[in-house]
Amino acid sequence: MAMAHLISSPNISSFSNGPNLRGKKLSFNSIYCESYGGSKASKHNIKAQIQYNPLRFQLSSFNHHYKSIQHCAVKAVTVPSTESESEASNSNNIVDSVKNLIAVLYQFIYPYALYGQATATIAASLTAVEKLSDISPLVFIGLLQAVLPHSFMVLYANGVNQVFDFEIDKINKPYLPLAAGKLSFRTCAFIVALSAILGLGFNLMIGSPPLIWNFVLCVALWTCYSVNLPFLRWKQYPVMASLLIFVCGTFINPIAYFLHMQTFVLKRPLVFTRSFIVFLLFMSFYSPGIALAKDIPDVEGDIKHGVDSFAARLGHKNVFWICVFLFEMAFGVAFVAGASSSSPFWIKIVTCLGNVVLGSILWYQTKYVDVTNPASTRSFYSLNWKLMMASYVLLPLIR
Repeated sequence: MAMAHLISSPNISSFSNGPNLRGKKLSFNSIYCESYGGSKASKHNIKAQIQYNPLRFQLSSFNHHYKSIQHCAVKAVTVPSTESESEASNSNNIVDSVKNLIAVLYQFIYPYALYGQATATIAASLTAVEKLSDISPLVFIGLLQAVLPHSFMVLYANGVNQVFDFEIDKINKPYLPLAAGKLSFRTCAFIVALSAILGLGFNLMIGSPPLIWNFVLCVALWTCYSVNLPFLRWKQYPVMASLLIFVCGTFINPIAYFLHMQTFVLKRPLVFTRSFIVFLLFMSFYSPGIALAKDIPDVEGDIKHGVDSFAARLGHKNVFWICVFLFEMAFGVAFVAGASSSSPFWIKIVTCLGNVVLGSILWYQTKYVDVTNPASTRSFYSLNWKLMMASYVLLPLIR
């Protein structure tokens, strides 16, 4: 197939002069045809087209030139305004800032602790429900009354601990918002104070004595646990720290939420149900296990800043296996209670099989834990919160 190249020369200067083509004689000598396997006939055809229809050839060139100018003009006119660009940029920046703030606050509250405490509150409250006929909108309102203020208490406990562990968290938990510089010290202190005020305010509005006393007592204990003042900062004493977590998780919180549901919501006299007793027995093993496991990833920073935890004193490996033993004992207690309960047979199967599965998952995962690796032990700690939340679904079923 022939390919022709048009090469400009003085004889074809009229091509670039727009419409000033009339009266010009177009010479074929200014057009060179290079063909690859072409014939003389192709040259003759080109010459004939130019000689016998010069006007068509000239107009097509002019139209092409005009369209190019028009295309450029359209492009120049349709440039977006600077104001619209700045407005769009500002709106995008606002959305991104809000998203980043939510992500930072989500990290600040320790999500696994918030979810775990919320499910513990619901489970302890539901142990006061003796029959299916007890479940009513009033019960759901009572659950909301318990969960909402308790969430502010969890936020306070986690926040005040981060504020006074700022230097330690630079080593142990550099990903936390305060240690990473994503939140200022003043902002964190404001969040902590606001959470205490809102939590107490909600409890006073609800008017449940068990909830009020539980909030005041727990806020006071967690302040003593974290605040670096004389005779306080109990977390640096391993026995005091473990005892505080054990007492709060096993007795103070569960008893308060059980009393709230039974005496304040359902208006019944105080009688401890079998489900609630099993709940306390389960937590008497699981809660100290959580208290010990949380310090395993933090040994390096604790030693450097004088926090004498059990993990720092006894070693990673010993404390790790003590935790595994306590967790497995908790699942064993729930299994025995489920097997010996007066619940229907299918509930016995669910509770027994469920606790066997949870205990098996825990035992299986121990093979993959490197007790000297903070990331590995922190993942193990998070896993045990998830297993505990799953067990909270099963415990209220035991009757």
